[in-house]
Amino acid sequence: MNSPTSLTKRASWVSLEDHFEKIQGLHLRDLFAQDPARGKTYSVESVGIYLDYSKNRITKETLDALFSLADESGLRASIEAMFRGDAINITENRSVLHTALRAPRDASIEVDGRNVVPDVHEVLDRMSDFCNRVRSGAWKGHTGKPILNIVNIGIGGSDLGPVMAYEALKSYSDRTRRFIFVSNVDGTDFAEAVQGLDPSETLFIVASKTFTTQETMTNAQTARDWLLKGLGAGHEAVAKHFVAVSTNGAKVSEFGIDTANMFGFWDWVGGRYSMDSAIGLSTMIAIGPANFLKMLSGFRDMDQHFRTAPWKENIPVIMALLGIWYNNFFGSSSIAVLPYDQYLKRFPAYLQQLTMESNGKRVTLAGNLVDYDTGAIYWGEPGTNGQHSFYQLIHQGTRLIPCDFIAFCNSLNPLGRHHDLLMANVFAQAEALAFGKTIQEVRAEGTADWLAPHREFDGNRPSNVLLLDSLTPEALGKMVALYEHIVFTQGVIWNLDSFDQWGVELGKVLAQRIVPELESKSSPDLKHDSSTNTLIERYRAAKAAR
Repeated sequence: MNSPTSLTKRASWVSLEDHFEKIQGLHLRDLFAQDPARGKTYSVESVGIYLDYSKNRITKETLDALFSLADESGLRASIEAMFRGDAINITENRSVLHTALRAPRDASIEVDGRNVVPDVHEVLDRMSDFCNRVRSGAWKGHTGKPILNIVNIGIGGSDLGPVMAYEALKSYSDRTRRFIFVSNVDGTDFAEAVQGLDPSETLFIVASKTFTTQETMTNAQTARDWLLKGLGAGHEAVAKHFVAVSTNGAKVSEFGIDTANMFGFWDWVGGRYSMDSAIGLSTMIAIGPANFLKMLSGFRDMDQHFRTAPWKENIPVIMALLGIWYNNFFGSSSIAVLPYDQYLKRFPAYLQQLTMESNGKRVTLAGNLVDYDTGAIYWGEPGTNGQHSFYQLIHQGTRLIPCDFIAFCNSLNPLGRHHDLLMANVFAQAEALAFGKTIQEVRAEGTADWLAPHREFDGNRPSNVLLLDSLTPEALGKMVALYEHIVFTQGVIWNLDSFDQWGVELGKVLAQRIVPELESKSSPDLKHDSSTNTLIERYRAAKAAR
């Protein structure tokens, strides 16, 4: 595990600070002029992903110092600790084994002396059997009709993963069925989700490990009421229209779901790392068990690459270190993820939880306040839509925003010139960010002096380009695992527990206190601050006036 020495006191960190002072003014124009082959020098290809990181503000000395930082932080030992199942989630005393979710059937990974791989495959086998019955029409609803609508009810990782994967792999999905995702406790989310649905043809997947998550269970109870009212049936109909992804058999049974249709997962899988577990049941129904297993093989390929590749060939490690370089030395606070594939429209939103819930921490593993910045803000939209909104700020704004461009050589929908135009924009945007347009070039085009500053592009804006062949289930697995391992690498170097999420708890606890105050028939004795008390009183008054 990593050294107890404070991060900013490590020799490699001090070396990077000195190095930054020397090269921070270097422009990518000069770096490419000095090394005409830079585009090949700073690129790596493995497991079907080509990473061009040449348009980063780095030299060989930068990389050497960053790799030394990884070594001095004990990254290799930390990787092995995670893969073998050590309890590296120290605040919850848990193993971190999302990698076991895609382990081959003959692997052995022990937690508390038990090989968990057979348990993983037992659940996968049960998921496959269930999905085959739904997809074939063998599973019937209460009235004997096959299931044509699948509604996933979850929140956080129980929603963001499944909806992202469904959208990403829609080309492989069963188009005879509708897949709908409900997460927000706002009643509008549920009301709009079930518009036009026939209850007799609808299956709800309720995803909550404890079966007590407030938002999920509120939506699930509303779904049960909607179903029974629509069917005009008794409680016995629930078992034909609800299944659970949970580990709380008592609560699942109490709800009316047959526990034979309960698919479990484990406390060594965090929600934001769970899309390849039973949480992915809706994904498997959509794309079929065979494609789901292909996605798992993609995860597994990236796992092995991360675990075994030397740093200079290790795609997650290179990208993680570059993120630290910009976050901690250039003072860049965000990263734009820009997938040039419409199917990946929910990928940036998925990464927001993965990255910011993991590394949005202010204390070290030992509980000490950090004296350096940690998790960056991840955001983005698919290209070319983003080009007509926020790219202005990336190109000419005052903030340095590193970008990850994600693109595929082959479109799943080859229509005329569309894909050539799309890919031209990927390459052009990365080029424009790097090299910009000097004021001399602007004036040489005949632009008036007063207008020239407005049309100048400084350039020197860093980016990575990730190029894959096509968006297959395997490719999606590789991409998700890539960012999982970027998060892990940065968490190790920043000396954080990347696998707890205590920051989401306080607001939830306070909300539980406020709910009865909003619902009370008599005026409650409010003991919050003056702002919160006034807001509650105004809401109660508006509610009473309805």
